[in-house]
Amino acid sequence: MRAGRSAAARLLSLFYALSGALCAFSASRPMTSRTPVTLLWVLAAVGLLVAASVWILARRLGAVAQQVLVAGASVLTGLLAWRSATAVGIVGLGPVMIAIGLYAAWFSTPAAARAQAVLLVAAATAGAVGAAPGGFASAWVPVVVATLVLTEVLGRLAVSLRAAAATDPLTGVANRRAWESEAERSLAHASRTGEPLTVAILDLDDFKEVNDSEGHGAGDALLRDLAHRWSAQLRRADLLGRYGGDEFVLCLPGTDPQGATEILERLQASHEFGWSVGVAGVRAGDTLRTVLDRADEDLYRHKRADR
Repeated sequence: MRAGRSAAARLLSLFYALSGALCAFSASRPMTSRTPVTLLWVLAAVGLLVAASVWILARRLGAVAQQVLVAGASVLTGLLAWRSATAVGIVGLGPVMIAIGLYAAWFSTPAAARAQAVLLVAAATAGAVGAAPGGFASAWVPVVVATLVLTEVLGRLAVSLRAAAATDPLTGVANRRAWESEAERSLAHASRTGEPLTVAILDLDDFKEVNDSEGHGAGDALLRDLAHRWSAQLRRADLLGRYGGDEFVLCLPGTDPQGATEILERLQASHEFGWSVGVAGVRAGDTLRTVLDRADEDLYRHKRADR
């Protein structure tokens, strides 16, 4: 998650840097005597200063700060539209608007992206209407429509791609990468607050025999059914993931090993197929790897005892 925010911040930094450079170029080569040279120099300085600051603070830039900077780009676009000397200059802001909308769609929630798109269109249109030149309406409407439509389309696509990237396609629960990412956040929270956290590894007994005797289709159906029934027994904060093959993992925030036993008993009662489990509670100084290693040791201790 932190790496994703860092990439989003650096891309936003590049956007501001490019915008600042373009403003500086336009100020140094004014197209007409009415070109707002002073404003362009100011915007160039602002763009480059923001770009440098965001680049330096990329790893610490939070989601709220990111949204504020995107909104700031929309307001500055409206200001440029308002001070444009020609209708061509106003319509020429279209690519900038689309770029802002696409950035918001990819790096924001759908609701936040829609809000950013509305702000962008409102600010730019208000600036364009207040500008001196006219005759741009017929070209402006397609720019506005394209910005809104592309933002919505990319936003929905981003949601679908993230869901696909985080979900095990067979069972519908979190895949290994997504589970580890979320479990790391839960572990960090537990370390900060001192709250208990328990991790469990669930390994199906004799799953290979199901595949061998009934076929892989039956094995897949069993995995889907187990994941569905287990998910129905878990709390909203609990996270079930498929770790690979017939092995699943559970992250149980706010739960000590004793509380985890009660949850695991509910899972066991939800389906007749047998499975073994290893449990480990978080200790001071733990990493996700050390907790999983202890849960794995507990799992194989139980398996050896059963044999």
